[in-house]
Amino acid sequence: MTFKPAAWPRKLRSQEWFGGSGRDQIYHRGWMKNQGFPHDLFDGRPVIGILNTWSELTPCNAHLNVLVEKVKNGIYEAGGFPVEVPVFSASESAFRPTAMMFRNLAAMAVEEQMRGQPMDGCVLMVGCDKTTPSLLMAAASTDLPSIIVTGGPMLNGYYRNERVGSGTHLWKFSEAVKAGEMSQEEFAEAEASMSRSAGSCNTMGTASTMASMAEALGMALSGNAAIPAVDSRRRVMAQLTGRRIVQMVKDDLKPSDVLTKQAFENAIRTNAAIGGSTNAVIHLLAIAGRVGVDLTLEDWDRCGRDVPTIVNLMPSGKYLMEEFFYAGGLPAVIKRLGESSLLHKEALTVSGETMWDQVKDVVNHNDDVILPKERALAQSGGVVVLKGNLAPNGAVLKPSAASPHLMVHRGRAVVFEDIDDYKAKINDEALDIDETCVMVLKNCGPKGYPGMAEVGNMGLPPKVLRKGITDMVRISDARMSGTAYGTVCLHTSPEAAAGGPLAVVQNGDMIELDVPNRRLHLDISDAELQARLAAWKPRHERYEGGYAWLHQTHVEGADTGADLDFLKGCRGAPVGKDSH
Repeated sequence: MTFKPAAWPRKLRSQEWFGGSGRDQIYHRGWMKNQGFPHDLFDGRPVIGILNTWSELTPCNAHLNVLVEKVKNGIYEAGGFPVEVPVFSASESAFRPTAMMFRNLAAMAVEEQMRGQPMDGCVLMVGCDKTTPSLLMAAASTDLPSIIVTGGPMLNGYYRNERVGSGTHLWKFSEAVKAGEMSQEEFAEAEASMSRSAGSCNTMGTASTMASMAEALGMALSGNAAIPAVDSRRRVMAQLTGRRIVQMVKDDLKPSDVLTKQAFENAIRTNAAIGGSTNAVIHLLAIAGRVGVDLTLEDWDRCGRDVPTIVNLMPSGKYLMEEFFYAGGLPAVIKRLGESSLLHKEALTVSGETMWDQVKDVVNHNDDVILPKERALAQSGGVVVLKGNLAPNGAVLKPSAASPHLMVHRGRAVVFEDIDDYKAKINDEALDIDETCVMVLKNCGPKGYPGMAEVGNMGLPPKVLRKGITDMVRISDARMSGTAYGTVCLHTSPEAAAGGPLAVVQNGDMIELDVPNRRLHLDISDAELQARLAAWKPRHERYEGGYAWLHQTHVEGADTGADLDFLKGCRGAPVGKDSH
């Protein structure tokens, strides 16, 4: 893509607040000066908002304040004026009912801060799962020059000489306790090894996936995604990003210049190559909807179908993000895509260079971490989009984390009406279930939970686990943690709470999963299905007010990104009228 930088110098947006000698400009400058800012900082240089999702209740982001200081240094060095702005921080590990419910609220809040305050460009300080997409959504809506800095993954964990991946081993150890293979005391001992440094998940969970998506989209500097949180090179990356955003403002390089259809296709293929989280599907669809790019589930299946999964990381493989960084990180993967004609090489990035120019000279230092194609974890990686009478608008499955013997399966449905029904029944020895069954969970989608929690990877019943069985086919309208694994069909659309076919599945129904043919089928006649749907009545678990009501009323389906319907589209960042 050819990008023509804007002329410089020119009057910037922030000068509507700070430039000139009128009453309003003196008002704005005067209040800012109570922090000790010299007068010449208001002389027309770019004002850069550092949008910081730091929070002690967002552990992945609790070290971002250290990185912010480096970003400020870089901005000052490049002749800009940095201002740190705390913004909404949705923590995956602490928010209830689920952080996903607040992704859209965070995006809306951040968008209005960008729109209503004197910023010429923004550095987006993110880390935990929902903070990355929410700030990217805000930036796409306002179209102010913006660039991502992620906090980076934590260091490897170790328990009794076993490499421990955050999240992945939580599910593994929890199932081992239920199967009687691990004591509760050993589980508690293992807890201390899971999170041994600052940073986000060290597996290819959603946090690492979305950091990789930001880089693959071209919205972060090359190499940003994999640097460990506590590595000094993470702080260098922050300072270089601070320098870069100032030039982006001068050039007027905006998200809409970078977030093209080609950029999204690059990201989808990258997600396949890294064995990325299924959550990336929803987030990229939402970001595309904000910037006005026509991206669909079909694009996910089309672009990812023939891409091998070559990154040998948990939950699909055996290594963690620390080894991935040492091997060459995401640039080495993107280079491999380019060499295989699976990359739009001319896609523009925030560096001002093309994607290919950034990666063409990088080296893969460990071909057991970044695998050659012939040793790929899955030759056809990516996210599979399933359709059929059970999922007319689509469902998704991650082949690299699934069991090969279950990719074509027919089984009897064991139905849980919601997550509370599942919790009440799953440990009951009288539950009529075995490993050939298909577990079905309803009412956990964007409207139903509400917020679409990460409960799709339902734990197996203890009596099945005791047989040594570790996987079963599971279907829901929920999400799954990017750190989890299994043959799990997710995001089934339309969701049960909206009257989708999932809502009328009954115990004993036979369900067919056929991944090679992209099919998810409820084995009843069309007449029976229509009769059940006609008799279906919505549940009455509705919120009466507050954000939960707003979300439940306006959220769209997972198949289009689960955004709020009134937030879609790039609305720009006009300077508002001064009220003073």
